[in-house]
Amino acid sequence: MPSYQSGARTESKSRKTLGDSTGKTTTSKTKKTSAYDPNFGQHLVDNCVYPDDYDFPDGRDPPRPNNETEILVKIGQPRASLSPSQFSEKAFRSFKQKNSRALNEDAVMGDVFPTIQGTANIPSAKSLVFGNLEPLPHGNLVDAKPDFYDGAHPAQIDLRIREELRSYIIPATQGQAPALPNFFTEVKGPDGSGAVAKRQACHDGALGERGIRECIAFGVDNPETVLDNNAHTITSTYHSASGTLQVYTMHQTKPIDPKNAPGYHMTQLNTFAITGTADRFREGVTAFRNARDWAKEERDRLIDAANGRVTGTPGETSTSQPSTQSISQSTIEPAALESETSADDLSKDAGPGFNLFHKRLKREPEKHLFNSNLKTRIKKSHSGANSRSRSRGRLSQRR
Repeated sequence: MPSYQSGARTESKSRKTLGDSTGKTTTSKTKKTSAYDPNFGQHLVDNCVYPDDYDFPDGRDPPRPNNETEILVKIGQPRASLSPSQFSEKAFRSFKQKNSRALNEDAVMGDVFPTIQGTANIPSAKSLVFGNLEPLPHGNLVDAKPDFYDGAHPAQIDLRIREELRSYIIPATQGQAPALPNFFTEVKGPDGSGAVAKRQACHDGALGERGIRECIAFGVDNPETVLDNNAHTITSTYHSASGTLQVYTMHQTKPIDPKNAPGYHMTQLNTFAITGTADRFREGVTAFRNARDWAKEERDRLIDAANGRVTGTPGETSTSQPSTQSISQSTIEPAALESETSADDLSKDAGPGFNLFHKRLKREPEKHLFNSNLKTRIKKSHSGANSRSRSRGRLSQRR
């Protein structure tokens, strides 16, 4: 289902205005701006959310995440389920035929995307409106509605963290929906716009990384000590007409102007033409599924650390991790576990182009790091269950 309907699927809110000489009042509506509006991209920039390769007015280069190479190595690791012996030429031709037959976005999501997604046991949801999150302050934007996202089971996160950070890490009004999302996909059918998908993915990623940064700073006496200029969020797009799968990171930086919000920067990792050949399909879908795994590992690690700061047992999760579920339009379905083996088991039958190790040109270190004037976050004491005091500041986007 499209994240936003074509043209003007907009939400609105009413306000009373002065009426005519008869004393009647009239109601006017303020439309929200969707990614189908070309001005949506500028509204994101006004909120210090920058698309890939944004052209800064002062001529500076867009900052890249410090852990970019680490992520590239991770997403390049072979997967048993996508080796030539497991994903054959016949399977590729079947995928390509399904892609050609998908006449709209719904068909792509229902018939094509599951092959890209895989069957990893990760909490995920489709087409849920992010109506519970604090919106970006400028531009009156519609609520994000990713075609697909991964997050954590809510019970994995300590209740005290969920209560404090609810409007930053609990995206939907459905309480069982995955929380703290940090992997997103926007899909477009054959007549859809790749530019719209990219704007939607940028919006998704900023909300996801903002929530991750809130989780990282939770319970930390000095939040500046955990500002690392690393990416913790992955966004992606798939455009069925071109068969193009694109994968991006999102990371936060310190604002140039202290009056502005922190910056959120989208960085492209790679682009894959997955309908070209079976090898290109394996290459791109390997990166996609590995990116999902990396995002889950990062999410779990940060949740464990935050839970540990609350319970006084660093690195230990305060709640057991329940079985994974996949949510779509409030419907919950179990996800199957994808079988994988080590890279050594694959070396004998990995085809040309299967290795995704990417080398980047050396770049100057980013001068503009993370916010140096963030407010002090939650301070905890463990003198007793009923004697806990905390103060917190937000990494909210405010000017």
